[in-house]
Amino acid sequence: MDGAGQKSFREFVENRSSALLKTAVLLSGGDRHAGEDLLQSALAKAAGRWQRIDEPEAYVRRILYRQQVSRWRLKWRRREVTVAEPPEAGLPGSDAAAAAELRVVMRHALSRLTARQRTVLVLRYFEDLPEADVARLLGCSVGTVRSTTHRSLTRLRTLAPELAALGPAAAEQPQPSRDYAPVEVRP
Repeated sequence: MDGAGQKSFREFVENRSSALLKTAVLLSGGDRHAGEDLLQSALAKAAGRWQRIDEPEAYVRRILYRQQVSRWRLKWRRREVTVAEPPEAGLPGSDAAAAAELRVVMRHALSRLTARQRTVLVLRYFEDLPEADVARLLGCSVGTVRSTTHRSLTRLRTLAPELAALGPAAAEQPQPSRDYAPVEVRP
């Protein structure tokens, strides 16, 4: 890579690494260290082809997604999560405490999903990608993305019922129409 390429690569890393790291951590199930490793290897791969990349962020994100897919295909299970310091240490106030508790609950629930389920949820809801793009990135059909999303959200609600308060209120959910009389069907 020439001097101009190195400069543009460094600028890209300085400007976009925090956003890319958030995605990598989510793809890794909330494990910051695994997310950093995932991003590091994606950036290393991108650096080798930097001169030929037209859209650097899209290229690096695609590498992140594909590396995560490769990881969950290995069926490697994480045994223990180690962190350097407790999450959100020292935040005053009950709102900050409630937000921190919610993040811990969400992180724990996400970590109990399969890597495939977690990846689909991150791409659909954090990255806000349409189903067709998720299907293309993961190499599966749109129907598979839809069913995996549905099963993942159902499992997430089962694992962390306290997250239900974040969803639509029960009153807002569609109720069956009462404009008809029930019909009894006899064989």
